[in-house]
Amino acid sequence: MLEGYVAPGYEAVRDAFERNFAERGELGAAFAAFRGGEPVVDLWGGVADSASGRPWREDTLQLIYSGTKGLVALAVLMLIDRGKVRLDDPVNRHWPEFGKPEILVRHIVSHTARLPGIDTPVTTADLTDNRRMAAILAAQAPNPDPRAALCYHALTYGWLCGELVRQVDGRSVGKFFEDEVAGPLGVEFWIGLPEAQEPRVTTLELAPDWGLKAPRGPEDFARDPLLRSVWGNPPIFDRAAFFWNDRALHAAEMPGANGIGAARGVAKIYGCLATGGSPLLSTETLALGRTVLADGWDALHEDRRRVGVGFNLQTETMNYGPAEDAFGHGGAGGSNHGAWPELGVGWSYAMNLMRDGERPDPRPKALLEALHAATLREAK
Repeated sequence: MLEGYVAPGYEAVRDAFERNFAERGELGAAFAAFRGGEPVVDLWGGVADSASGRPWREDTLQLIYSGTKGLVALAVLMLIDRGKVRLDDPVNRHWPEFGKPEILVRHIVSHTARLPGIDTPVTTADLTDNRRMAAILAAQAPNPDPRAALCYHALTYGWLCGELVRQVDGRSVGKFFEDEVAGPLGVEFWIGLPEAQEPRVTTLELAPDWGLKAPRGPEDFARDPLLRSVWGNPPIFDRAAFFWNDRALHAAEMPGANGIGAARGVAKIYGCLATGGSPLLSTETLALGRTVLADGWDALHEDRRRVGVGFNLQTETMNYGPAEDAFGHGGAGGSNHGAWPELGVGWSYAMNLMRDGERPDPRPKALLEALHAATLREAK
């Protein structure tokens, strides 16, 4: 059963959401959008847990994987806005144990720090210890592989930026986000989920096509040390040892990949960023956040990467809908979150069936196309 609200003029978004279930095999999902600071879409439906049949309800929470990176980027930008850190600061000015004076803040926020993976063998339990992972990265040498110069820091982005926040502010990035973003805006989103909220979280499932587009099997890791360091230490999406539904993983602060919350909350945050940044950021710092810091070919992931201060910026693949000025961050399996500043729109799509057979994922693509068309009609 699909439920929720769309403002007059946005009925086509509801239709696209319904077609995702009827035609595109959606399991459970939520989609929300704000325009000009006001909610215009808030939809949810399907199944939160297929084993029990638990439905996706209004208060259901979803893990959004790397969608968390955009929210960590916001925390870093807030510290920049307050004059506590600058993009051209060496990281070790704020984090002395880090060493490596050649690595600047701009590098760790733009996937150009040459630390895209972990070289030291670690376990799943280690991944949930953000202080240990930060210490490993502080001691690790930059990777000399030429592909590491611009390479998606799938998990290490979160530990690098999270520890920067801690060293500058004194609070963990999860606590900073709670105090400075989620609390003031009244949104439900956590980096480190309280135990009381655990029953509201969906169960993630891997679709049959999961893994078809990415070389991440044991044989791939054996032949490519850089690939292994990013995706295979330990294997992050192994079907036989899928750990992303575990309470220990949800409770940890893994700032690159384990934020959990409601789509409407993430949409409200991006809605603020779509309308100038207030009350979170100045317009000047928001503009800095959208400035291109890295733009080139990520040879390991065979993808163009165009990045600002943590945010992904729109490319020819149009992953963030039809708007040329879009920015945000998607997550593994299909989740999609971001803003269209010219239209004043922020959105969030979250789901529990993980796919990677088609790129861009047709589910958020259909929703964003419908949202964009409806917004243009309303703007006339």
